[in-house]
Amino acid sequence: MPSVVTLITPWEFSPTALVTSLGGAILYWRGMRQRRRENRRTGFLPALSFYLGLFLMYAVMQTYIDYLSQHMFWVHRLQHLVLHHLGPFLVVLATPHKVLGRGIPVKWRQQFLLPTWYSWPVRKTYRFLQNPVVAPALFVGLIYLWLIPEVHFEAMLSETRYKIMNWSMLIDGLLFWWLMVDPRPPSGPITLHYSMRIVILWVVMILQIVIGAYIALSEKVLYDVYSVCGRAWPISPITDQTIGGLTTWIPAAMMSVIGILLVIRLWMRKSAENDQESVSVADSKQV
Repeated sequence: MPSVVTLITPWEFSPTALVTSLGGAILYWRGMRQRRRENRRTGFLPALSFYLGLFLMYAVMQTYIDYLSQHMFWVHRLQHLVLHHLGPFLVVLATPHKVLGRGIPVKWRQQFLLPTWYSWPVRKTYRFLQNPVVAPALFVGLIYLWLIPEVHFEAMLSETRYKIMNWSMLIDGLLFWWLMVDPRPPSGPITLHYSMRIVILWVVMILQIVIGAYIALSEKVLYDVYSVCGRAWPISPITDQTIGGLTTWIPAAMMSVIGILLVIRLWMRKSAENDQESVSVADSKQV
């Protein structure tokens, strides 16, 4: 049984992961403090959602879980479930842009952040990645790509490819889930209508079920790289693969269901606000 120190010590230390996680945590804390000074409190649940999502993503990349993910297929699939689904979902659910922006020093924000964000290359790239066709294709495509047995074998045996695989899942997860649960009302090419979001989440769910079921029900060992590296626990390759397939199948599909329910809630809230505005306009005309 590994010690507590072993469990929390990075298996392969990544300065990028540390700086990103710590920097995000500090900026969010600064943003909350600044908003309190402006008499605009962030709220306990959004803060909890942000920090929990940040912690989970850090944990699966920089603790003993990362070691296990390199030696057990089902732990690897759990790692990607957190990096691509749960962690980003929790982070964007907190609508962190409102808080993080207040946490960045004003000088940095005005001289570097805003000019960079509004620059032509960044805006064009962001619009392309958030296209309603490109975003879901990339989201599902990355899952399928990294689960191609030959690609997976090479990624797990290369430190560089392994990092590219994990970071691509994390960044794409943040982009995709922000597109899906963006609380702003539909307007323009980036903020999608609620009905379009529901369709995308449904299609994504079906495609994840397909690949998860294929892996879980396969009688052939698809990912023999874990036999080469040695499994952390003495279970059969097929059992390891079946659990990994189920992890790709059921929890990932449930994330889409949760996303659909949240979008419906946003849609209903916006409809209620529109109805209230209509009533107010009608009353003002009568007066």
